[in-house]
Amino acid sequence: MYKIGVVTGTRAEYGLLKPLIEKINTDNELELCLIVTGAHLEEKFGNTICEIIGDGYPIAYRIPMDLKSDTPGGLCVSMSKELTGLADAFEKAGLDLLFLLGDRYETLIAAIAAMMFRVPIAHLHGGELTEGAVDDAIRHSISKMSAIHFASTEIYAKRLKQMGEEPERVFNTGALGVENIKRIPYLTREELCDRFSPLFDNPYIMVTYHPVTLEKNTAESQFKELLQVISEKQEYNYIFTYANADAEGIDINVQIDKYVKEHKNACAFKSMGQIGYLSALKYTCCVVGNSSSGIIEAPSFHIPTVNIGNRQKGRECAGTVVTCGNSREEITKAFEHALSSEFLNKCKTIHNPYEGKDTSKSILAITKEMLAKGIPIKKRFIDTFE
Repeated sequence: MYKIGVVTGTRAEYGLLKPLIEKINTDNELELCLIVTGAHLEEKFGNTICEIIGDGYPIAYRIPMDLKSDTPGGLCVSMSKELTGLADAFEKAGLDLLFLLGDRYETLIAAIAAMMFRVPIAHLHGGELTEGAVDDAIRHSISKMSAIHFASTEIYAKRLKQMGEEPERVFNTGALGVENIKRIPYLTREELCDRFSPLFDNPYIMVTYHPVTLEKNTAESQFKELLQVISEKQEYNYIFTYANADAEGIDINVQIDKYVKEHKNACAFKSMGQIGYLSALKYTCCVVGNSSSGIIEAPSFHIPTVNIGNRQKGRECAGTVVTCGNSREEITKAFEHALSSEFLNKCKTIHNPYEGKDTSKSILAITKEMLAKGIPIKKRFIDTFE
């Protein structure tokens, strides 16, 4: 019996990890050790630990971060609290492997703790680029601390090898988020209206916007440009999901609340849950903002995405994604292109590069095979130059 740790700190990350958590939890050879931290434990971010509890997964450890401030100093204090909590958890847990997804600061702290306790890390979504966010450096740092890599596209798998990772430790399995799209039972539009808002009954646009964390004090002004464009396109309803717990995220959420209060055709949610959010994506006219979901998941619904600014710069994109700058004029132009009949028809036939085959099943099969052989934490650096 191998004890497998999984760390989750946000609603989006948990939704992506869910099929893998399910398979670990029901595997006779594995024992799930689920560690919940970050925004999951915060009321202002929706107290989304309730979703995990509702799904019936046993939570081994709850690691509060006390996310009182989204300033750099405040986040550093919160990260130090997470590290202290994880030290206690890892001391007791006796993990054989730790799964980490992505590129957030909560995940970085978990990687540091696992490295110090000599726990092999299996990293999902390594090798990607988001040049506008601090996530980029975090992601690559986690990759260098990891023993196994599960990349979401072939390009990202090649980049991990370019970073010196041993080819036999790198696997292109596709994105878990795309697997979720194929397996969940969707809500109908009527059910969306009953559960969330009557605004889902008419044509609507999904809006998710996060701070560009490598830019200082730009979130408020950039988001205002987007809101100006939205306010001029009143033929649609607008469904906002809140910004995450990054520096300046609170500024965006304050603007969302103000806009929703002043406009009857808009509503906002701290969390819709995985089924709620993906069901909303299924029926939306367009995804707008700078969230990775517009690039990774939305193409599988064959709907357009308006990707604003530099936060996701460098990610591999399907042909359904229209990227633009932050100005009102650029966003307006991108809107018009994305919602044109010609582009909407084009989206119907575009393939999603993040789509794999039985992603969570493949990840678990590879993991179990490597566990049986023994996963060395010592790695060779493979030079790619001649």
